[in-house]
Amino acid sequence: MRKFLVVLDDSRECLNAMRFAAMRASNTGGGVVILSVIPPDEFNHWIGVGEVMREESRERIHAHFEVFAKWMRDRQGVDPELVIREGDIVPEILAQIEADPEVGILVLGAASDRKGPGPIVTQLTRTAGTLPFPITIVPGDMSKEKLEAIT
Repeated sequence: MRKFLVVLDDSRECLNAMRFAAMRASNTGGGVVILSVIPPDEFNHWIGVGEVMREESRERIHAHFEVFAKWMRDRQGVDPELVIREGDIVPEILAQIEADPEVGILVLGAASDRKGPGPIVTQLTRTAGTLPFPITIVPGDMSKEKLEAIT
């Protein structure tokens, strides 16, 4: 089964990437892997404080995941899986793709403001020609109706 890998973060464009991945998986009989990465610098505190912060981050990620997962199950018939990693975002995306040979496409949402498409899209598209997988970039301001039409 081919899986679509999508990154769960606090960006607005994440929503369209989630929708696109779920609709494509539903239409093609694939699956969805939702990856959330906890940055390493969040836990540079005393050991006890760092552990509490790590657990709070995981709880927040699970809460966000459940919202997207319920929508995917109810609307698209797709049961996504959640992967949480700790580290820098781009290396962890690459590590996840390497760890799961069923991941066939990375789906990213692009910001639609003047600052550019976002740091993940910028970093990965610079090396897109050397990556062993395709990337689908979904505009962050694309309407739900247009997303449905192209999937």
